Amino acid sequence: MSNGASLGEAEDRRSASDKALAFFLRFLKAPKQIGSVIPSSCFLERRLVRAARVAQARTVVELGPGTGGTTQAILNALPHDAKLLAIEIDPRFVDIVKADIADPRLIAHEGSAEHIAATLSRYSLPAPEVVVSGIPFSTMPRQVGENILRAVLRSLAPGGRFVAYQLRDRVAVLGRDIFGAAEIDIELLNIPPMRVFCWRKPD
Repeated sequence: MSNGASLGEAEDRRSASDKALAFFLRFLKAPKQIGSVIPSSCFLERRLVRAARVAQARTVVELGPGTGGTTQAILNALPHDAKLLAIEIDPRFVDIVKADIADPRLIAHEGSAEHIAATLSRYSLPAPEVVVSGIPFSTMPRQVGENILRAVLRSLAPGGRFVAYQLRDRVAVLGRDIFGAAEIDIELLNIPPMRVFCWRKPD
């Protein structure tokens, strides 16, 4: 192995550890806004991309990108002419995503998931075929959670998919009267294991 390759791998490891530390520190500062103490595993990221059918989408919205691990996984599967709108309420995470991911398909926006329709309009984006969410519905007020779910339903294109990965099942409880019953899977190869909830908007 060349010295260049060794240095590159060392830089990648430092970058990953720096992101994990940033994620943990933001969790300590605002635990109700962040769904886990560490970023998602690659196994969870791959499961989300498959469940959401990102490869067939032209517009994708990600709610709560955090430090950008899931964002990059979505971009890796996204068609070259598609767009990803990542909406993040924490300005520090927005800065990290913008600094680390240089992809013309990505729009990183600081704002609330409740305003998804207005944010799509701001960037002249059509109704998304996919919305992926990692924001913690279990720690937010019930009314806020319901507002977000209704905003997602209104914004999704007909036949679009909403995928939420959560530690607890509160999103399924909140979403039952809005979306109906969710398809539920679990990714054990994540710390902690995560439930993956999926809904499809009728055509």
